[in-house]
Amino acid sequence: MEFLRRVIDAAPEGIVICAVGAADHPVVYVNAAFERLSGYTAVELLGADLRSLQGSDRDQEGRARLRAALGQGTGTRALLRNYRKDGTQFWNEVFIEPIRDAGGAITHFVGFHRDVGERERAAGARAAGGLPAWMREDRLTGLYTRAYFEELLRHDWQNALREGRHLSVLMFDFVALGAYNDTFGRQAADACIRRLAGVISACFRRGSDLVARWEGGTVVALARSTEAANLENFAHMITQRVLEQRIHHPRAAPGKYVAMSACVATLKPAPKLQPEQLLRGAERALARARADPTGRIVTASGKDFG
Repeated sequence: MEFLRRVIDAAPEGIVICAVGAADHPVVYVNAAFERLSGYTAVELLGADLRSLQGSDRDQEGRARLRAALGQGTGTRALLRNYRKDGTQFWNEVFIEPIRDAGGAITHFVGFHRDVGERERAAGARAAGGLPAWMREDRLTGLYTRAYFEELLRHDWQNALREGRHLSVLMFDFVALGAYNDTFGRQAADACIRRLAGVISACFRRGSDLVARWEGGTVVALARSTEAANLENFAHMITQRVLEQRIHHPRAAPGKYVAMSACVATLKPAPKLQPEQLLRGAERALARARADPTGRIVTASGKDFG
């Protein structure tokens, strides 16, 4: 245990563990990186409610998303305006995941925290002459909108072109969403989409990753990677996380639980290529994945980008 504690304390991002069972989810452990991030010592944070870091700035969408995830016992990603001990504000991107005991009961939540102030300032500068704020966040899921994702992709495409690196898009699609909607109704389907979007976005923990709602029950993510095989494994891990939610779907095959189809598309930007070709390749690969009602993962091939 002492060795594991040293490993966690050496982590570059803040890690906080909170107990379940009380309304305020008191802190039971913080690592050194979170002490540096927040300006508070571990002694000051132990037993505290992390919501106190928002001070009086409580009208935040991220707070509602965290509250919903804690109530449902699911993981999620949220962006919060937090305040350090000296009163300075920082943009805190937090990913939370439930920890279960041997019987499957949730005993704790672990949160991974990072300061993404530079990224938010850069995004704000890019958006200043682009989409208005209300068009940048999807109201149902809290993810980026498709339009904003495409805008940011064009910016990243130019950077990747100058740097000679690849860009990869992953898409995840709710299997048999129409049947789920017919069975349980629109409100239940929206709640399920919101929950799955949180599960998927929580898996993309790097500050450079972008996650958006594409359409309906489809989520798209931009990852900076050149290893297609690794991305396939990563996509498989995410689809397994969705299955582990055990969301009942009586008209799904074969397991009667909500599942996801997925695809991976990777391109190296070139002067004669456009970012729309990367998205087109992902959509064509996802269409093939959708053809399998049990959910599968497809990697885009050269002809998909034509």
